[in-house]
Amino acid sequence: MSRSRSPFGQQLPPSAVVTAAATRRRFLQGSLLGATMLGAPALLTACGGDDSGGGSGAGSSVKFGINEAKGSGPAYDRLAAVAAAYTASSGTKVALNAVDHNTFQENINTYLQGSPDDVFTWFAGFRMNQFAESGLISDVSDVWPIDGLGDSFKQASTATDGKQYFVPASYYPWAVFYLKSTFEKRGYEPPTTLAELTTLMTKMQKDGITPFAFADKDGWPAMGTFDILNMRINGFDFHMSLMAGESDWDSAEVKQVFDTWRGLLPYHQADPLGRTWQEAATSMGKGECGMYFLGTFVVDAIADQEDDLDFFTFPELDSSIGATALDAPIDGFCVAAAGRNQSGAKEMMKFLGTAQAADAANKGNTPFIAANSGADTSVYSALQQKSVEVVNQATDIAQFLDRDTRSDFASTVVIPSLQQFLKSPDDIDGVTKSLQEQKVSIFGG
Repeated sequence: MSRSRSPFGQQLPPSAVVTAAATRRRFLQGSLLGATMLGAPALLTACGGDDSGGGSGAGSSVKFGINEAKGSGPAYDRLAAVAAAYTASSGTKVALNAVDHNTFQENINTYLQGSPDDVFTWFAGFRMNQFAESGLISDVSDVWPIDGLGDSFKQASTATDGKQYFVPASYYPWAVFYLKSTFEKRGYEPPTTLAELTTLMTKMQKDGITPFAFADKDGWPAMGTFDILNMRINGFDFHMSLMAGESDWDSAEVKQVFDTWRGLLPYHQADPLGRTWQEAATSMGKGECGMYFLGTFVVDAIADQEDDLDFFTFPELDSSIGATALDAPIDGFCVAAAGRNQSGAKEMMKFLGTAQAADAANKGNTPFIAANSGADTSVYSALQQKSVEVVNQATDIAQFLDRDTRSDFASTVVIPSLQQFLKSPDDIDGVTKSLQEQKVSIFGG
């Protein structure tokens, strides 16, 4: 397969195309929306009344569900700015339904089966495909092509039926973040191997600094650590096979991941289940912790220190595997099939993929990395410029664990299993056995 061009004119690996070949091999064996998911509390509901003001233009309205609570910070501000820009350019009123990130994701299935907003924030990958296969999101193929969004992003928006159901807005890498001032003051150097990482972590502890900030109160952050360790130890192909339900969770390969993780835990903040990712980021910002493995959005929690932030990709653990794979999720938008204003929603989707929408989002602090190649990159900080370079240089790109596998498996099995491991890291056999048994139950034999 030839490599697809990135939105910045460089080469993106075919694996960046939603990791399609791996995640689509075993999609949906029966309905994903069984009694367990249907029984989720309906905390996420559409805003306003039943009248969506059909169509678009002056006097009409579109309901916009976003996964950021009002006042939550830059992520909310960016989405609100995009909504305001669309109203200004089209005359269409946008009714924002702002819900905190975790509630939004945990109740998305119930939301989409009820009375959802017309347009909502979502992600590329397996979970976008899931909703397409389930008939919960609308085909937006007529929105494509979108000027400034190349083939890589079109394929990232394409489900197994060959139709597009998604419009990308941004992407970001997961990496090891640190404060340049801390490293310069202590004479630390970014490591490239496990031996160098161990030496650095040991030195940090001697200096009275906890090497890694760490949090998993919300359930999903630890997935990033599992992803990178699995890709570094077993390679990208095995990782995607595991996500697709084709490899065994009680295999020697997965046990090695947990065993390596257990060896790294003493270098991480203790009691991660009682800490949010924002609190962990603040610990790094205060100099209490030396590093933090997270997505570029870490800057949202410590925006006043952005100029002091830098990062490196997670070090190589096996020279035969290398360190060129990473998580780089793509965020964007979908149209709810049950939304009342389908025509208005599609008109808004045409705008959401434009450089104009990206520029509206990027006018404030901490701009995101726009998917559209026409977006103004002059506002990018050094951090964002480096993020673009790192993603372009990666050979294999995953979307993140809860986007690359079935939602029922990620939320009801993986999250509690990883949290159980963090509570009892010596019970690797018990955790992997439970994961495998539940994987078989959900995916089949």
